[in-house]
Amino acid sequence: MRVRDVARIALDALRRHKLRTALTMLGIGIGVGATITSIAIGEGASLQVQEQIAGMGENMIWVEAGSRNVNGVRSGTHGTASLTVEDEHAIRDQVSLIVKVSPNVDTRATVIYQNQNWLTQVRGVGPDYFAIRRWAIADGVGFSDEEVRFASKVCILGSSVVANLFDEQDPVGQVIRVQKMPCRVIGVLASKGPSPAGQDQDDVVVMPFTTVQKKIKGVTWLDDVFLSAASPEGIDDAEQEIIALLRQRHHIGIGQDDDFNLRHPVDIARASAAAHRTMTLLLAGIASVALVVGGVGILNIMLVSVSERTREIGIRVAVGAREQDILMQFLVEAVLVSVAGGTFGVALGLAGATGVTYLAAWPTVVRADTIALALAVAGAIGGAFGLYPARRAARLDPVDALSR
Repeated sequence: MRVRDVARIALDALRRHKLRTALTMLGIGIGVGATITSIAIGEGASLQVQEQIAGMGENMIWVEAGSRNVNGVRSGTHGTASLTVEDEHAIRDQVSLIVKVSPNVDTRATVIYQNQNWLTQVRGVGPDYFAIRRWAIADGVGFSDEEVRFASKVCILGSSVVANLFDEQDPVGQVIRVQKMPCRVIGVLASKGPSPAGQDQDDVVVMPFTTVQKKIKGVTWLDDVFLSAASPEGIDDAEQEIIALLRQRHHIGIGQDDDFNLRHPVDIARASAAAHRTMTLLLAGIASVALVVGGVGILNIMLVSVSERTREIGIRVAVGAREQDILMQFLVEAVLVSVAGGTFGVALGLAGATGVTYLAAWPTVVRADTIALALAVAGAIGGAFGLYPARRAARLDPVDALSR
């Protein structure tokens, strides 16, 4: 038999039982739709993490003031006051693989504008900070080396701070109070969104580190030093040079613990990406159960069809149909139902992904290869679960079939 004739006969058989065919298609469609939606959620999460990795910094190395051990008790992160501006200068001058350096001093403070106030993070940095973190200034300007040198009372606001203090008003040029200190707003940072740890990166006020040191915290040391290596390949070598340099400068003997830490924010983001990938596989695995259930539905419906059409099969064999013709007819029926259900499932998956994005504000990504794979799997399930009923129909004895 020609393929066209086989397809026509299969379609005629399916049309005779519209409700049964539709319900079987629905089972496959729900499985395909759930799979596409779950993968879209995972792909969206992976894309979000990749954007966060890119936004973390250009070949970033993060040196943090470490803990110290006093009588067997560790003081924790930022537990020493040994990380200084002189250390930052030494790294800048002596580690050739480092191209950008920014000191960092952090605190939390209440910022006030007119009758509005907001508790936020205040971060004191150097001019290189914005390049290291790849953080653009959306409005206004950054501060200069001269403003750092003179501890000028200027600041740049994150978008969350702007939203809570200024509403629709342009903040550039306005004067706010950071604790009790007046500070002129010279810029607004572009929005970065949440960090891989879920913190709002835009809830920040950035100032010259000298201003935070001298006029807000009243300290002479640094909490961190943010660095940018010349290339990704140079990060490991640069870290080894920094460790050796700081141990020498801090007079740390052999066998003694460092009084500083090297943080790896990109590693944290990559771990988050791996967790998202695992969750995607878990969701897709759960969704695939629905596909298997749909396949069982195809198996059941095709067995019923073979039972109902036993006499038809006997007549076709009696007039010359070969075993492979009967096998092909029922196999094509199963695959047609499965692919039609898969096509419906693609529409369900696209609608589901759009709904997740709209209702949950969660990014989703539906890729063409995901749709193609889902349709291929649907067709394969139809063929796999339809093979047994098709073989059973093909092997019917024509005499027994005609006698029923």
